[in-house]
Amino acid sequence: MRVDIRGTRFAAVVTTVVLAVVLATGSFWLLAAQASVFAVGTLLGVGRSPYGLAFRTLVGPRLGPPTEFEDARPPRFAQGVGLAFALVGLVGYGVGPLWLGMAATACALAAAFLNAAFGYCLGCEVYLAMRRIAG
Repeated sequence: MRVDIRGTRFAAVVTTVVLAVVLATGSFWLLAAQASVFAVGTLLGVGRSPYGLAFRTLVGPRLGPPTEFEDARPPRFAQGVGLAFALVGLVGYGVGPLWLGMAATACALAAAFLNAAFGYCLGCEVYLAMRRIAG
């Protein structure tokens, strides 16, 4: 399956904003909501995640037909990496230590920002490197 590259960038922008708010407020519940978004993206695919659906129904039609697609597997893997960091963050915010929650959230935020600002999907690159190593 292939996905519109603009949709993954849109999701990265929203994720960046959400994770920045989590860092600023320390909101366990907002991070839990973002973890849920990551979980849906991992289990059902990025096109079926809440941000993917929002892009497809609200944003994408206003931009016109897509011209660039990418394989859906690397972004889906990246969602799984984001989920792992969000879950570690939830442990830190929920039971401590607080620095663990902040550090895990900051790592996820950095990766989301790279994709949102520069189109560089760190999780996608990890996926591709693992595929090359595996042969």
